[in-house]
Amino acid sequence: MLLTKCVRHMDPYAMTTGVLRNPDFLRFLSSHLANELGANISRVALPLVAVMVLNASPAEVGLLAALQTAAYLVIGLPAGVWVDRLRRRHVMMASDLVRFVLLGSIPVAAELGVLSIEMMFAVALLAGTAQVFNDVADQTYLPRLVSSRQLSDGNAKIEVVRSGSFLAGPGLGGVLVQLLGASRTLFATSLSALASVLFVKSIKTPDKPPKDADRPPLVRGMTEGLAYLWHDRLLRMFVTSSAIGNLCVSAVVGLSVLFLAEEVKLEPGLIGLLLMSGGIGGLIGGLTGGWLSRRYGMARMTWIAVTAGAPFCLLLPMTQADWRIACFAITSIMISWSASMSNVGQSTYRQTVTPDHMLGRINASVRFVTWATLPLGGLLGGIVAQQIGVRQTLWVFLAGRALAFVPLLFSPLPRMRDFTEAQARS
Repeated sequence: MLLTKCVRHMDPYAMTTGVLRNPDFLRFLSSHLANELGANISRVALPLVAVMVLNASPAEVGLLAALQTAAYLVIGLPAGVWVDRLRRRHVMMASDLVRFVLLGSIPVAAELGVLSIEMMFAVALLAGTAQVFNDVADQTYLPRLVSSRQLSDGNAKIEVVRSGSFLAGPGLGGVLVQLLGASRTLFATSLSALASVLFVKSIKTPDKPPKDADRPPLVRGMTEGLAYLWHDRLLRMFVTSSAIGNLCVSAVVGLSVLFLAEEVKLEPGLIGLLLMSGGIGGLIGGLTGGWLSRRYGMARMTWIAVTAGAPFCLLLPMTQADWRIACFAITSIMISWSASMSNVGQSTYRQTVTPDHMLGRINASVRFVTWATLPLGGLLGGIVAQQIGVRQTLWVFLAGRALAFVPLLFSPLPRMRDFTEAQARS
């Protein structure tokens, strides 16, 4: 399939300066910071409300966690079609307002004494649905704010925010719960969604509505997105590689606490520190991604990242309660760094070659396929561990993660320096 060269909105100011000197990108990044930090705090506060206020059972807490991400599988593909039909900035603002109302309703209901676990289930599912639309829209909106040269740097800065929020959010959430209580912490989290609305609203770059011709029926729009994804060879291999990697990492993450507590026999405090180490790798990837891509080429750096991280996967199962606890941290950091760099590269490629009127569908299709493996990986990890043991299961799935780059051997990626080469071929 011939790749279509897109005509993007080009801001002359952004063409001649760094991406952080683009005022609209800074507003966009600030919105991301508010959203990501709030989301990571709420992952701590939401289950704590269920436990501390409602005395929820472990099964109810588990269901609450599952409902927060269930919407990606249920509505992920239709969301891409709807985002392509609407102004992206309006979608982002509406989804943030919905999250503000939903999260803010929990502390209000708790104060009035009418909060129930069923209400929390509904809030988790609906807030997760709003987050799906926000995720698809903001990935689709970025190319309208920055020049094509700045896409990789912009995506790298977003990875910095995402990884930094992952590191800081749970700890900050714990502090806020200690100071304010769980339900009031959720109210503070809802304010972060409102702050995101204000940042997005302040963006000056015009967000033009799509043309009527670019608004296909729902089913046709979903099939067009999946077909485009399938026929673009590099996109197809990116998705295949990511799906394999996500499945294996999901199995490992699901077993990590059990492995460190029962097999390695570490104290809870040390387990918490080791589990946070992955965020360091993502932060390093985000901080260095833009510079490395400018120096060596975005496509080349993506290829190096996915292959260089592979051998380190085999260190984690060697973890023991001595100096070898470093094996867990090193593997976590390298897998996270590799994933961060790969995310920057894949996002940049999609934003570079995908026609603007289809970008929402393509982003949603990628998210749908790659995230569908997450619950499957967690389930498989538990089943296999029951049969052969936890440490042996980690060997199996981390070997799979180490080989996740293999589909990319059958793509143009190893021979490319920059993704702009794909445009030149069209």
